[in-house]
Order: sequence, then structure tokens, then C-alpha cells
Amino acid sequence: MTVPITLIVDNHESDTGQNFTPGNIPDGQLLDAYSSTVMGVAEKISPSVVNIEVFQRNRGSSTSTRRGSGSGFVFTPDGFILTNSHVVHDAIDIEAGLSDGRRLQAVVVGDDPETDLAVIRIHAQNLVFAPLGDSQPLRPGQLVVAIGNPYGFQCTVTAGVVSALGRSMRSQTGRLMDNIIQTDAALNPGNSGGPLLNSRGEVIGVNTAVILPAQGICFAIPVNTAKFVAGLLLKHGKIRRAFLGIGGQTVPLPRRIVRLNNLSIENALLVTVVEERSPADSAGVREGDLIVAYDGEPISGVDALHRRLTEQAIGVKGILTVVRGAEKLTLEVIPVESGN
Repeated sequence: MTVPITLIVDNHESDTGQNFTPGNIPDGQLLDAYSSTVMGVAEKISPSVVNIEVFQRNRGSSTSTRRGSGSGFVFTPDGFILTNSHVVHDAIDIEAGLSDGRRLQAVVVGDDPETDLAVIRIHAQNLVFAPLGDSQPLRPGQLVVAIGNPYGFQCTVTAGVVSALGRSMRSQTGRLMDNIIQTDAALNPGNSGGPLLNSRGEVIGVNTAVILPAQGICFAIPVNTAKFVAGLLLKHGKIRRAFLGIGGQTVPLPRRIVRLNNLSIENALLVTVVEERSPADSAGVREGDLIVAYDGEPISGVDALHRRLTEQAIGVKGILTVVRGAEKLTLEVIPVESGN
């Protein structure tokens, strides 16, 4: 006699006719269910995954040379593709290869190196697009599937689990990217920009990096971040951020300064560079100042200040709290848009 089992995958129940208790399911049934899940995801999403070939102009010449390749995936029926910024940044020519053999010219719609995300577009009919899911409910141990084009091998499928959540890593600009997904689904050069998927075939991340020569340590940008950034890229072509015109580094605060100024932080941002005629220069910020707060919010280093300098801060007067020598000062600053 068989007993009914209910398997739970990605927080959804799947009735297979038997009750799930550890140890009472034959290994063959478990492997068949796992294989069926991965195969279903691959069959559903592979047609939306594209191989991206990038060309860059040769210095001192009008000719271009193939610079590299990566992955991306169609996420709208009218041909918009999500990928990594580092795959297409500064490209003069982009070619997207579809799983049905078509090779199409693509153009960059928007690029944000600070989150390592970009949107490109192709014009074609009968496109299959990947549905965007929700990265918020993810849990360590959850099954994930990655599809991409490592070393040019198109639509390569790997599977694994979410290893950890909430990781941080640096973009190529040096800005800290938060809430990164760590997975052990194997990635290789060329996988960058491809989708990370849950068992229902929904995109829950954009694959972005591996640690070499480590094995099984791979990273993806959560899809909730990608949806936010892609929306702004489609609207503006870029992400607007505030700019003060300073360079600095995170440093520990001397205990006497913490006690003397009644600070709630142990680190601060040490200003090492102030650009001439920048908002910080106009506000009176000097090299050697320790920035400890912005609009009353503690600033414990470079990354904390970056998080404050959003689009909403552009053109809005803010209050920088700095420690200069043993004195705590407040300076009024009006950030401008980065790049202007």
C-alpha cells in the first residue's frame, strides 16, 4: 500500500499521491522529481536566453574587434533584454544570438555600472520572454537553476541551491552592491547576465560573478533590484544619483572623538579629496574632515554615504556633520546629479 506524499518546492505544494516524511521516499522518485523540475525550467526559459557578442572600436582605427561575450534574457515580448553592465559597457556593436539560430543587432537602452545591470533591445517577432519573479521569499537551501552561455556553449543549464542571502560585493565602479544572492549553481565566464530561476521558471536573479579559483561560490543580483533598475533604465536610460564631489575612505574613529562628540558609530568617512567647485567644496568640506552624519543619519563610511546619495537627494539641501580636529561642525550642502 502507498501513502500519499506532498512535496513542497519554493513554498508551493505539489501533490504526488504520497505523504512526505524524511526517509520514506525511494531515492529514484526524489531524483525523478528533481530532474523533472530542472528539465521543465530549462524547456520553458531556454528560448528566452540570448548569447551576447560585444564588439569594441580599435584604438586609432575605424574598425572594431570582438571584445567578449556574455548572456542575457528577454524579459518583455517586445524584445527588451536584461544583462550585466560589464557585458555591454562601452560597446559600439552588439549582436544577440537566439536559441532558434537567429542573430540580431541589439542596442543599449540603458546601462548602470554601479549595480552591474543593463537593458538592451532587439527587434524581432515570436520572442519568448522569461517571467520576472520575486526574490524576497528566497531561503537558503532553495533549488535554483542557472541558464547561460559559458565559453560560448549556448543555453547551458546548471542547478544548485541558494547558498546564502544578503551578501555584499563591489561593482566595477567600486560601489557596494547589497543583498546579493550566493548560489552553488555552477557559473563560468560567459554566464554573466543570464537568469537565475526558481523551480517555477521565474527569474529570481541575474547571474553576475564567480570567485576564481573557488568552486561553487557564485553570485546573482536579486530580481527585485533588477526590476527597479530596469524600470528606471527604460524611462531615463540611466540611474540618477546625487554627487558631492569628495573622495574618501572608511576609517575607525579614535575613542576620545567618539566620547567627546557622543557619537553612536565607531567608523566614519575620512575625506581625502575635495573637487574644486563641487557641492562639497562650496559647503566648506576640507580634506581631513571626518564625515559622521548626513541629515542626522550616522555615516559609518563610504558605503553609508553612497546609500544616502539617491535621486531624491539631488538639488535638496542636506546637512553634513563633520569632525574637524576635536570640533564637530554642521555644513549645508546641496548635491547635484552625478555626471553633470
